[in-house]
Amino acid sequence: MSAHLPTGKLVTVFGGSGFIGRYVVRALVERGHRVRVAVRRPDLAGHLQPLGSVGQIHAVQANVRVPYSVDAVTHGSDAVINLVGILQESGKQRFDVVQGKAPGLIAQAAKKAGVGHFVQMSAIGADAESESEYARSKAAGEAAVLEAFPKATILRPSIVFGPEDEFFNRFAKMARYSPALPLIGGGETKFQPVYCQDVGRAAAMAADGEAAGGKVYELGGPEVASFEELMRRMLKVIERDRFLVPVPWPVAHAMGAVLGVLPGAPLTSDQVTQLEHDNVVSGEAKRDKRTLAGLGIDAHGMAAILPSYLRRFRRTGEYNVRPAN
Repeated sequence: MSAHLPTGKLVTVFGGSGFIGRYVVRALVERGHRVRVAVRRPDLAGHLQPLGSVGQIHAVQANVRVPYSVDAVTHGSDAVINLVGILQESGKQRFDVVQGKAPGLIAQAAKKAGVGHFVQMSAIGADAESESEYARSKAAGEAAVLEAFPKATILRPSIVFGPEDEFFNRFAKMARYSPALPLIGGGETKFQPVYCQDVGRAAAMAADGEAAGGKVYELGGPEVASFEELMRRMLKVIERDRFLVPVPWPVAHAMGAVLGVLPGAPLTSDQVTQLEHDNVVSGEAKRDKRTLAGLGIDAHGMAAILPSYLRRFRRTGEYNVRPAN
């Protein structure tokens, strides 16, 4: 059931069936909106239906590489949110197309359809001058969106954590079988992990015009921690002791080059390049209140959340109970 009475507003969410998408959809539903989820495979978006009332969530087919499908799904929308993105390239999924050109195409369609608000999900670290293809494509996507839809709101989260995340889950799974975990570049890179529900709420607020248009918001949680500190925290939660092995940058790049050619590569050279830079909210964003706090969102910390989904990686599973002292 929705927390609010239906408003009749229709919000189209591109890429709404993914990790962050399900929390954006949930936040929109809680505001009483109707949600049109634009995805390549609507048949794989059934997990979203329980989030809303009957008929409140409708998954439709759209491909960001096919302009007429984008036009069709934006028609009649009051707001559009673009979450489409990839962490690494494969097949036809290329950074320059999916994250560089497609956002502009969607924004153009939204402008033509008379959409009131446009929200683009980007990432901290987006930079047109970066050596990382991922970071450059995110910056290109932002620029294309703002050119087509100047009042769009850009959201740049740090790494996002939650039950389906690609960060803590990946390393916790690795810790099940490996006696050691790598610390890329020595593990000194700083992150500001942000909870998936906080990101979803921020996107829903922006779709309702509660965030400044034409601005870039940087979303981070209440804690800044190094890569090594995050690994130690994860290992403590899953109650496993593992060696943390520092990997110098040259070696990490070589590893990324070799592993990057494998299907579902655990590490690519481009990801190593991204790790050379801290991933935290900037001082400028804090000063200008372009943050979660600036939106009035009290960000969740990791302490209460990580055990709720990482405990399944404990040696005896999620029902592992320590004996009383």
